[in-house]
Amino acid sequence: MTLLLLLCLLGVASASTSNEESFIGVNIGTALSDMPSPTQVVALLKAQNIRHVRLYDADRAMLTALANTGIHVTISVPNDQILGIGQSNATAANWVSRNVIAHVPATNITAIAVGSEVLTTLPNAAPVLVSALKFIYSALVAANLDAQIKVSTPHSSSIILDSFPPSQAFFNRTWNPVMIPLLKFLQSTGSHLMLNAYPYYDYIQANGVIPLDYALFQPLQPNKEAVDANTLLHYTNVFDALVDASYFAMSELNFTNVPVVVTETGWPSKGDSNEPDATTDNANTYNSNLIRHVLNNTGTPKHPGIAVSTFIYELYNEDSRPGPVSEKNWGLFDENGVPIYILHLTSAGTVLANDTANQTFCVAKEGADPKLLQAALDWACGPGRVDCSPMLQGKPCYEPDNVIAHATFAFNSYYQRMAKSLGACDFKGVAAITTTDPSHGSCVVLGSVGRNGTFTNTTSLAPSSNSTTTSGCPVPYSAPVGAGSFTASLIMCILVVSMMAL
Repeated sequence: MTLLLLLCLLGVASASTSNEESFIGVNIGTALSDMPSPTQVVALLKAQNIRHVRLYDADRAMLTALANTGIHVTISVPNDQILGIGQSNATAANWVSRNVIAHVPATNITAIAVGSEVLTTLPNAAPVLVSALKFIYSALVAANLDAQIKVSTPHSSSIILDSFPPSQAFFNRTWNPVMIPLLKFLQSTGSHLMLNAYPYYDYIQANGVIPLDYALFQPLQPNKEAVDANTLLHYTNVFDALVDASYFAMSELNFTNVPVVVTETGWPSKGDSNEPDATTDNANTYNSNLIRHVLNNTGTPKHPGIAVSTFIYELYNEDSRPGPVSEKNWGLFDENGVPIYILHLTSAGTVLANDTANQTFCVAKEGADPKLLQAALDWACGPGRVDCSPMLQGKPCYEPDNVIAHATFAFNSYYQRMAKSLGACDFKGVAAITTTDPSHGSCVVLGSVGRNGTFTNTTSLAPSSNSTTTSGCPVPYSAPVGAGSFTASLIMCILVVSMMAL
């Protein structure tokens, strides 16, 4: 997919061993009107306990932001570079030099994905796809990085024909001249087959043949489970059937020890009128059940207990993507890092498990110097990128119109958007953490359970430190104190940003 940055947890699964643990991860699209900075993206990854990421390219800024984090990184060769790399060993070596060697070991690069769905989206590059993989791998060998970094290429599940029953599945034989040498390469290098699997599309294209519960990992009565008549294996969900179809398709070509990693899967939370099953509830159900299924190391009916690491599509909603409404709504978060829905996960430390019980807030300290409070308030509403518009005159959080109340709103918004991370509630000593909800009247702060019971906790993104630099909106750090100074500063900020955009 174009303009995508995939961020995901990657586990190198092996079909020949059963002691590896699966990982779950997410894709992050960049077709957003206000894309978070690399530093902000990394802050969200940390807050959500995502320890493995995959980029759809090899963006230098992202690789720099990921340095010294310990996060495992998979980078990608964009589709438009495959023809050049696949025809020139020197071009491949140069790519590895610029995008890999320049960043390791500070950035923990562990895999390279060469293209994405090349056979179905860029068939003219298919003849050189395997050469591109081999040339990239040779450059890694020359740099003594081949043991650390694996090389593969993601495929659409549409290249697998007759996918149910899975035991009858086979790759589209048109692509055998590519798939056979590709699988030989993956087998010889200990790499994995990357598969993009979307039960949502299988469900909607089946015109009612596939039950919704079967697509969503929901419990089924035994008589409702799908049974492969050839193997007598029972399938309780579409996801497992698609993964096993890829295993059987490889077996049909006599490859039985290449593991599978699902590089894309998910469910849209909103769709057009002709997409009635693209709902928040269905998206939450699918992704919550998927995470539990993968992290439990359930495996598949064909390979029970074998790791199937999986990347959820996607982290952010992409409001700038073309196409139907569903194309813009696969995300778990909006561009500010606010959850589209709270996943049904409760285990402490679990990836993407939003903790709705740990309610803490950041407030202005009693007795703090008003000048220091005003300076910190101005920073939060400027370089700190807090949305302070609710404190404008006539808005819910304008009253009481004093620096303590306004600072509390801004401090808490920054704290919640930084996922309550260490140091996010300090502001040079004028802020403190409390368990008392500072909401009042119609002013409901982030992290609060509102009057209607709606949880407003967020893990959205803001700058990673309380820097007083004036990049972005240059709000003065030593703004004058006064009841109306916040409004004046905010108006000045908006004017400056507007002028900069011209």
